[in-house]
Amino acid sequence: MEIPKIPLGSWIESIEAWLSLHFKFLFDAISFVIGQIVNGLEYVLREPPALVMIILMTALVWYIAKWRMGVFTLLGLLLIDNLGFWDPSMQTLALVLTAALLSVIIGVPVGILCSRNKSIQNVVTPVLDFMQTMPAFVYLLPAITFFSLGVVPGVISSIIFAIPPTIRLTNLGIRQVPEELVEAADAFGSTPAQKLFKLQLPIAMPTIMAGINQTIMLSLSMVVIASMIGAQGVGNIVYRAVTQTKTGVGFEAGLAIVIMAILLDRLTQNLIRKRKKAQ
Repeated sequence: MEIPKIPLGSWIESIEAWLSLHFKFLFDAISFVIGQIVNGLEYVLREPPALVMIILMTALVWYIAKWRMGVFTLLGLLLIDNLGFWDPSMQTLALVLTAALLSVIIGVPVGILCSRNKSIQNVVTPVLDFMQTMPAFVYLLPAITFFSLGVVPGVISSIIFAIPPTIRLTNLGIRQVPEELVEAADAFGSTPAQKLFKLQLPIAMPTIMAGINQTIMLSLSMVVIASMIGAQGVGNIVYRAVTQTKTGVGFEAGLAIVIMAILLDRLTQNLIRKRKKAQ
């Protein structure tokens, strides 16, 4: 006797249709907020002349990561501008920064809740496992349904794909705070908020920053996939190069993504290192 197939796909599509029908106002509000953040960042990054932004970014990296990375930043950004990818690169950077910012805003509080409540952690952990192992292309389907085409579903997909490290490492960092320090804070009559903001978060900050670093890198890895649903930027150029078999263009655009990835990675790594030294 043949066992009938469980109509899991039909159930998922029914839930998707129900959510799309009854929570359209919520999805519209989310779309508006994310769109405004991306547009604002794009304006800040693209409106000034490229040379001005290159100098400002070089100065920032030089201050945080010393002169070697400052020189790399100057040469790398000048190369991006020379190849004609400055505007697409700034579009990509706006998308990545928006996804990373929202991932931190959502992920750090969730990580704090997980560190304080074992039951919440037991519920959240399998969800994070699901988010990290599900192919990223699958996220695009409901994102298109709820948010149409464009940059917003790209940001949403990036958040889903990139947020787990921030949640996991925030939870881990707070749980690794030495128990004797927590007990000493309790003995001195610290409130839970004081204990969190003056003891646990400062000590856990290097671990949390490591999670944020991974979130930024994962967000950047989603830019090409996000371009499949209308997100603009360098990822869109890579995607077009793949579909048209233009190896040279694809390599140039890919190099621009690599340069941005190195810059963002080294910046966050140096911030982590400085935080550890401060402790």
